[in-house]
Amino acid sequence: MEVKIGVQHAPREIVLESGQSAEDIERAVADALSGKAPLLSLSDEKGRKVLVPAEKIAYVELGEPSVRRVGFGAL
Repeated sequence: MEVKIGVQHAPREIVLESGQSAEDIERAVADALSGKAPLLSLSDEKGRKVLVPAEKIAYVELGEPSVRRVGFGAL
């Protein structure tokens, strides 16, 4: 699933492809914004972690779950 994170006072957004479910990502964002966690911590499909201070989050956009395509045909 593609996740875009807008950071305050930063000209570019953070974009990552995460293997986590939408519910897990929503729960992590809600915990960070409510003050339960000082950082938003997400991991991408390659195992790297992205940490964003909760007070600097401007927005989080969740994309459609990605489906792996096999073959050469255009769909």
